[in-house]
Amino acid sequence: MPGHRRGSERIAANPTLQRAPTNPAGPTRLRWTRKEYYEVAAAGLFDGRRVELIRGEIVEMSPQRSPHAGAIAMADELLRRVFKKGFVIRVQMPLEIGKDSDPEPDLAVVRGTAREQARAHPSTAELVIEVAESSLDYDRTTKGSLYAEARIPEYWIVNLIDGVVEVYRNPIREARGVRFSYSSMERVPIGKTIVPLAAPRARVKVRDLIP
Repeated sequence: MPGHRRGSERIAANPTLQRAPTNPAGPTRLRWTRKEYYEVAAAGLFDGRRVELIRGEIVEMSPQRSPHAGAIAMADELLRRVFKKGFVIRVQMPLEIGKDSDPEPDLAVVRGTAREQARAHPSTAELVIEVAESSLDYDRTTKGSLYAEARIPEYWIVNLIDGVVEVYRNPIREARGVRFSYSSMERVPIGKTIVPLAAPRARVKVRDLIP
């Protein structure tokens, strides 16, 4: 979630935050740009809540159970051993994807330095990981399509329900040209290893990602 700053009077002063429905005859969804999302966050409206912006909609994230939090910590520890100089491991930090999405994946491996990323959030990553229990379908569909559209080459879902890691690769635009997805998906069980595209000499054990 973007940083907060008090001052809800900014909403009253900003006409972009006082939008009326464009179709008075029926309900319409209020879509937000990333700029507006940060302005509302700066006014303090999200204080104490974990939210992210996905395709113009503000989505509140579920509380983390201990297996979910544990899996994030395990993956963070593992990735820091695999990706060293020239990479930054970002844990639940924003990726600026387009004008209307600001997801906060559980983990992202990004080229560059922490100092560079202190100036601006990255817009891409070499690898994105989501840890999934109740969010499994959402991570497979909405999040997967979003990361594919951003041309992130590799996306892993640590599937805590089935005890596997789902490895998605090769982002493509689907035939009708509207949706994006990954053309390759492999379910890798405990006992097997994964070779990350950005670290071809590494061997990641699935058992090191599943609590």
